[in-house]
Amino acid sequence: MRTGMLALAAGLASLSVLPALPPTWLVLLALPLGLMLLPYRSYPLAFFLFACCWAVTSAQWALDDRLPAELDGQTLWLEGRVSGLPEQREGVVRFQLEQAVARRQALPDRLRLAWYDGPPLQAGERWRLAVRLKRPQGLVNPQGFDYEAWLLAQRIGATGTVKQGERLSPAGGLSAWRDALRQRLLAVDAHGRQGALAALVLGDDSGLSVADWRVLQATGTVHLLVISGQHVALLAAVLYGLIAGLARLGLWPRRLPWLPWACGLAFAGALGYGLLAGFEVPVRRACVMIAVVLLWRLRFRHLGVWQPLLLAWVAVLLVEPLAVLQAGFWLSFGAVAVLALVFAGRLGAWPWWLVWWRAQWTLALGLLPLFLALGLPISASGPLANLLAVPWVSFLVVPLALLGTALLPVPGVGEGLLWLAGGLLEWLFQLLGWLATLLPAWLPMALPWWAWLLVTLGCALLLLPAGVALRALGLILLLPLWFTPPTLPPAGQAEVWQLDVGQGLAVLVRTRSHVLLYDSGPRYGDFDLGERVVVPSLRYLGIGHVDTMLLSHADNDHAGGALAVQRGLPVAQVLSGEATELPAALHAQACIDGATWNWDGVRFTTWRWAGAEEGNASSCVLKVEAAGESLLLTGDIDQAAERGLLAAGHDLRADWLQIPHHGSRSSSSAAFLDAVAPRAALLSRGQNNPFGHPHPLVMQRYAARSIPVHDSVTSGALQIRLGARQAVRGWREQARFWREK
Repeated sequence: MRTGMLALAAGLASLSVLPALPPTWLVLLALPLGLMLLPYRSYPLAFFLFACCWAVTSAQWALDDRLPAELDGQTLWLEGRVSGLPEQREGVVRFQLEQAVARRQALPDRLRLAWYDGPPLQAGERWRLAVRLKRPQGLVNPQGFDYEAWLLAQRIGATGTVKQGERLSPAGGLSAWRDALRQRLLAVDAHGRQGALAALVLGDDSGLSVADWRVLQATGTVHLLVISGQHVALLAAVLYGLIAGLARLGLWPRRLPWLPWACGLAFAGALGYGLLAGFEVPVRRACVMIAVVLLWRLRFRHLGVWQPLLLAWVAVLLVEPLAVLQAGFWLSFGAVAVLALVFAGRLGAWPWWLVWWRAQWTLALGLLPLFLALGLPISASGPLANLLAVPWVSFLVVPLALLGTALLPVPGVGEGLLWLAGGLLEWLFQLLGWLATLLPAWLPMALPWWAWLLVTLGCALLLLPAGVALRALGLILLLPLWFTPPTLPPAGQAEVWQLDVGQGLAVLVRTRSHVLLYDSGPRYGDFDLGERVVVPSLRYLGIGHVDTMLLSHADNDHAGGALAVQRGLPVAQVLSGEATELPAALHAQACIDGATWNWDGVRFTTWRWAGAEEGNASSCVLKVEAAGESLLLTGDIDQAAERGLLAAGHDLRADWLQIPHHGSRSSSSAAFLDAVAPRAALLSRGQNNPFGHPHPLVMQRYAARSIPVHDSVTSGALQIRLGARQAVRGWREQARFWREK
């Protein structure tokens, strides 16, 4: 039985490592092969094949439900129903549309849309909308959130921007009731923490600010303010404990067996809480796990702890195989496995305070390899923060929030309880903010596989009971986490990364011992690419400081992320073609025309058109030369600036050219391209951007000169080893079955 379950578990999880989905004929061939193996002792292999076939088929259904390529970037009129709870922030309404239909085109069943300056929407409404649709695609960098994997796991087949629309029918059903309840929660006086209460009660985290998310991530307490398995399990445990306590005191009716009733009511409470929270994937996963645990408590305790955990794994993935693409799946099961390993076989009773403290530090240590593998930041203050915050939220805030929500119809009572819950949350955020400042989150560099294995082995040894031989060796095995040196270019060469920041620019140039960042990516309200892409990518590459941040000019798409970079990493100096237009906190200095310097045998030269007054033409141009190979970074210079640089007599010849102004029609003149004569060009832009970059006429000029263009939309982040004369490497070339090519 256990062998078969392990085979099912492995087959379902194998989806996460497939570079590409196998063809349909191979899946169809595997099914009869598995049936042939069933009567023999090879049944585990048969179970593995069955699980693989189901996982692959489910994933293929999700891929087939994506927007057809011919509709990418097109604007269509469509109809559908608003699902979930729409999010409104900074004038933008973001929501999901289900049952989407158009008159002549087949559309994905679920869309994720944004409506700028749109009207308030309610879950359950039906709308007719004009939407510019895009195939699911995200930014692909050395480090960062995999948006495409998340969209596929949510079975979202397209994203889009709403141009206009009309409401066809009002809201109705459970979704409309949840939305009305959210509005009621957001209207109460809760010390400014109404958004956090909505997150705890309804699973709607749109009310949490960016500053709140920073604090939660830095202290490892995100799981506390988003409805997760912990909240659902807590309610189930309270209901189970209440009935068990009544039975122990003799207050439970003897004619009713207490154990089945305790398990049944606990699961009913968990299911009800899950429905209140929208029954999203994490909540569904938690309900399945709770059902398995309660069933184990009711009938199968003799099987031990690991069997129900394995059964829950299989049950969750049978329901939704794409859950393996989400970090929460691995972290939730990893946390349960670590606690089972540490506490299941302990001898004797421990004091409650020792159990609680041991649970926190063992979780931090046991989940460390998973955080490293998933590329997630590691919270140094996490054990201490959770030691205090988990009981605070679990036993004070959540009960008060749920009880206050239930008593809202009673005048004054519900509001009073929610006011108290909000005050407790405000105190908690003040404490977490102090801890986040004292011990900020740490994003380590990417470890080679051998270093990761050593760290994993070290964590496993430290989790063993005290007194086990060689346990202390685990501390030594953790040393690669801090002392593994990054891979650096040799003297005379430079490593160049054009990061994928959408409609913007950020280029990293690293020599043997110095780092230059040319532009910092854009910032759109709370969505800061400097914070979300540039800083994590630099940390992932083992970069702990920036010697020079050169901002070509002050436009948002080139300098919007500069402050976030400065907050995230020490920056020695900032240069810019528009130094006076940048925020004073950057202390930017003017780019000097003709300035040169040498780092580790690599030569850097800056130019700026003397006739530029402001804007794109003021862009500071940078030329990097390494071992006879050169790169020209041009920012947003226009044709007037190009003519100015040519007239100044600068040697613009370069092997690699960053296409000026994202391929705008106003740049890349024929004379400029002839003077540079690049053997290849790099283009940084956003997919289906509103400016129409790159312009077809500009691309014709590059094609006429046989200059290949490496586009961030199709290649993701681009890596060049300048001075080695190697081919460019696109980060999107890494095989992932869910990734657009």
